[in-house]
Amino acid sequence: MKNKISNDLWRKALIEKSSSIKDVIENLNNNAVKIAIVVNNKNELEGVISDGDIRRALLKGFNLSDSILSVMRKKPLVVTSEVGIDAIKKLMHAKKIQQIPIVDKKNKVIGLHFWDQIFISPIKNNIMVIMAGGKGKRLLPHTLNCPKPMVLVSGKPILLHIIERAKEEGISHFIIAINYLGHIIEKYFGDGSKFGAKVEYLKEDKELGTAGALSLLNKKYLKESFIVTNGDVVTDIKYNDLLNFHDNHNVRATMAVKSFEWQNPYGVVTLSGSEIINFSEKPILKSYINAGVYVLDFKVLSLLKKNEYCDMPTLFERLKIKKQKIIAYPIHEPWLDIGSAEDLLKAQSDFKNA
Repeated sequence: MKNKISNDLWRKALIEKSSSIKDVIENLNNNAVKIAIVVNNKNELEGVISDGDIRRALLKGFNLSDSILSVMRKKPLVVTSEVGIDAIKKLMHAKKIQQIPIVDKKNKVIGLHFWDQIFISPIKNNIMVIMAGGKGKRLLPHTLNCPKPMVLVSGKPILLHIIERAKEEGISHFIIAINYLGHIIEKYFGDGSKFGAKVEYLKEDKELGTAGALSLLNKKYLKESFIVTNGDVVTDIKYNDLLNFHDNHNVRATMAVKSFEWQNPYGVVTLSGSEIINFSEKPILKSYINAGVYVLDFKVLSLLKKNEYCDMPTLFERLKIKKQKIIAYPIHEPWLDIGSAEDLLKAQSDFKNA
């Protein structure tokens, strides 16, 4: 079932605070989101009114010509654009509501979350490019006759886990960059129809890196932001949240990053010359690591030369030199880069215990 509510339909639910109850009834009859969003002349949120609010007001003796100011809910639950889909779902369940307005820092209305839109993933036009051309040397002997993205985890190739996860969020068009034993990937997925998706391929004649293969993309796909993921990353990242985060910040490139902690096994001594300044007993070092998942604006491809090797950090560095805005998207969801035999064992164990 496709989501029939347009992302811009919330605009039809906006109504001036000077309106009457009759005006609200007409608004509710003409919009499909079952709520009227009351705003002032600066588009700042004043309140919301549902069909139930109107009916209760009429039962109390209000007239159709009466102002909506005494009827509307003046302090509705709202969220900012940074709030993720999982949190929205929990709020809707907990509060038993079907709509939550989205506001910016100045309390101006910039959108509306609908129950149907949240719980029925819309088909998205954004494509996903999966980098699956590497040799996977650290995974030998598993990759001797099998490309790394086709190594089995819980009975399925890593690549299939990625595609199925993305499909859950409405992504249906995948482009897989292949090189080493690429024919195995191509034979397994074909055109994608047996998996309910559209699958195409970027065939590398040589290793082009985690960004270089993008230089082979057909220009007909270069219409909007797209996701790029390494073919050995297993994660529960919310791709819709990532896309929305990227689009809302109006940037050229977004990199998903994962918090990483490492405990020094020794006591650390800080010196100034020969003077001891501080002691730290087995300190924990915190940093962010590249999670191997990205969103790119199609314009970044102008920084790539066809068939020239380029990894993703280099592409981000080129954007930085060009003073193009690049941002990080911290993820807290389960994530694993299956780069070694040890990682593969962990992935097998995690899926078994899930």
